[in-house]
Amino acid sequence: MTAQKIAIVDYNMGNLRSVYNALAFLSPKSDIQITHSPDVIEEADRIVIPGQGAARDCMEAMQAAGVKQRIAPWIASGKPIFGICMGMQLLFDHSSENEGVDCLGIYGGTVRRFETDSSGDRKVPQMGWNAVEQREHPLWHGIENNAHFYFAHSYYLTPSDDNISVGLTDYGRVFTSAIARDNVFACQFHPEKSADAGLQLIKNFLNWNPVS
Repeated sequence: MTAQKIAIVDYNMGNLRSVYNALAFLSPKSDIQITHSPDVIEEADRIVIPGQGAARDCMEAMQAAGVKQRIAPWIASGKPIFGICMGMQLLFDHSSENEGVDCLGIYGGTVRRFETDSSGDRKVPQMGWNAVEQREHPLWHGIENNAHFYFAHSYYLTPSDDNISVGLTDYGRVFTSAIARDNVFACQFHPEKSADAGLQLIKNFLNWNPVS
C-alpha cells in the first residue's frame, strides 16, 4: 500500500490507540499521527475522526481542542474523511442526548436514544456484534452484505436525507449505521474492533479516491 499522511483527529474523546493500531497494521509505511494540530491535519492525505462518550462532552472537547470550526473546511477540501461512532453522529444537526445538543450541522439529521423493550431482551446501550445491510458504496468492496460489526452506543442516527445512508442495522428498529456523501464515509460501529470485516473497511478507505 502506498505511503500516505494520515491524521487521526484528537479531541480527547476518541478511541485513538486502537484506531491507530489498525491503520498502522494496514499501512505500515504511512505517516500516521494522532493530533489536533490544524497544520498537521490540513497537510494529511486522509483524515479519521473517531469519538466516544456523550454528545455535549464531545462538542465541548472539539471546541477546546480547536477543531470544531475546522471540520467543515476539511470536508470541503475533498480529501477522504472517515468518521467513527461519535465521529459520525456529530456531523449531523442535533442529538437528544444531555437534554439536547446542537452538533456540527454538516448534514441534516437527528440522533435519538434507543427505546428499551418490555421484555428486557434488547438492552441499551447496544453492546456487541450486529449485521449491517449495505447500500452500494466502494468502501464495502470485499465485505459480504450483512457482515457483522462491533457496536457500542445508546443513540442512533435518523438522517433527513435517506440517500446519505449506505448501511442499515436492526436493533428493535432499523437505523442508519453508515453514511456517505462525496469524500466522507462514517459509521456508527467500530471497524477497528470488527475483525476481518472491519479491517477490510479501513483498507478500502485507505485506497479510496472519492470524486467530490
